[in-house]
This record gives sequence, C-alpha cells and structure tokens, in this order.
Amino acid sequence: MSSEPIPLGKALASFDALWSPRIVTRVNNYDVRIAKVEGEHIWHVHDDTDEFFLVLDGELSISLREPDGERTVLLPQGAVFTVPRGTEHKPHAPSGAAILMFEPTGTPTVGNRHDEIPEHVDATTGHALGT
Repeated sequence: MSSEPIPLGKALASFDALWSPRIVTRVNNYDVRIAKVEGEHIWHVHDDTDEFFLVLDGELSISLREPDGERTVLLPQGAVFTVPRGTEHKPHAPSGAAILMFEPTGTPTVGNRHDEIPEHVDATTGHALGT
C-alpha cells in the first residue's frame, strides 16, 4: 500500500460504478474500501464479521432485520454505523452517497448469505457491472 496520503475525493473520482467498492488501503488484515452507492443494494448477511460504514457524502439508510423486528437507521454525511455480524441488512441511498467501509480482507460485498443478485451485479464478486 501507499506510504503517501490518499485523497479520498480523487479516489472516488477515479470510478463511476455503483455498489462496487474499491480498496484504498489496508490496515493489518482489513481492507479500507470506498464506494459510490445509489438506489438499493440487496438483503445480505456477513456471518463472521461486523461491517463498518462511514458516510463521506450524501445519506445512506441501512435496513436491519433483528430479533425484535425490522428497523432502518439513517446515516447522514459524517455518520458511522456498524452492522453486527449475523445481522441481515440492506443498504440503500435513494439520492446517492459515497461511503467508506472497513472489513476483513476478502469479505464479499454481498456477504455469506444474500437475496438473489440482480442481473446488473456480477454474481462472482457481488459488484455492480457499471453504470
């Protein structure tokens, strides 16, 4: 990884694909990923890891299916939220957002269990095929 500062604005400007995280750096065995998101992702679960979100720009909502029922958390710009491991969740950003995620290296974008992946998403990686 780079030993120089990484301007996140420049990194975000280098791609247009939605729901297709890019690794900007690594910390120990964790990837620091950025993504542009708009519309809805799919319901999915990460069985073995929590998932950390930081909203860099815009607003992100995350719907959660928890033992007490379903709820949605709203993350404005600058907010952070961690989805606990084993919690089914569905991120969505009707007006678009830029996010930063912190996850163990190799964590699939769509988790270990997920809804059917729409045609516009690569079934192997879970990444959007582009816009």
